[in-house]
Amino acid sequence: MPKHTFDAIDWVTSRITLAGKVRREERLPLTQEIGDAILAYIERARPRIATTRVFLTDTAPVHPLSRIAVKCIVRRALDRAQIRSVHRGAHVLRHSAATAMLRSGASLAGVGAVLRHRSPSVTALYAKVDIGLLSEIAQPWGGRLPC
Repeated sequence: MPKHTFDAIDWVTSRITLAGKVRREERLPLTQEIGDAILAYIERARPRIATTRVFLTDTAPVHPLSRIAVKCIVRRALDRAQIRSVHRGAHVLRHSAATAMLRSGASLAGVGAVLRHRSPSVTALYAKVDIGLLSEIAQPWGGRLPC
């Protein structure tokens, strides 16, 4: 299935197929909020050209939104919000979502499922934002204490 096309959205079962890293396709739940946002974009903002790609640039020449275009959009949004960060790309969105989920009480396993991590150790990197969450993944000390 081509990525980011209308065929990737299954409105009947409320699922969306996304291609992640290494082009691994995954079917994820399509929440009401996200479905409503996509419909609003299609009805009110998407340029009216004949293509099955969902997300398009809004200036001529109109073409499918690329990974680089998303990165630039995120950078401009960070600049407008006066957010200074070492990380300036779209990955900031994933990290922000993970941080918000963890702070709202989501488990590391739950965050890993949403971010589509294959390994819990990758998701554990997000736990550094909260000492309480670090204790959830901390391993018991096997050695002798120095005192």
